[in-house]
Amino acid sequence: QVQLVESGGGLVQAGGSLRLSCVASGTIFSIESMGWYRQAPGKQRELVATMATGGRSNYGDSVKGRFTISRDNAKNTVSLQMNSLKPEDTAVYFCNAEKTLTIFNTATYWGQGTQVTVSS
Repeated sequence: QVQLVESGGGLVQAGGSLRLSCVASGTIFSIESMGWYRQAPGKQRELVATMATGGRSNYGDSVKGRFTISRDNAKNTVSLQMNSLKPEDTAVYFCNAEKTLTIFNTATYWGQGTQVTVSS
């Protein structure tokens, strides 16, 4: 099992910045990808950003150019720097980890989520 604990959410005005962090613990070997998803009320969970162990990153279209993901493999952490925040960024942000089990199977883990609220 992998446990993910997020920190850093909160309330910020539009145009401001926040930084989210997530630390993984447990059976963390073979974690291939770590990242962030978000879910706003009444909407589906959507990709924010992920980063593979080798460093390749992937961003959701709505956050490109504003958010930056970083990862410290030695410390088993992933962070998300969010700049130029907009009210539409308001959501619960979930840390995500994908672990390779076999060549055909992966396991997905989620944190409890942290609320980000952007006021206009």
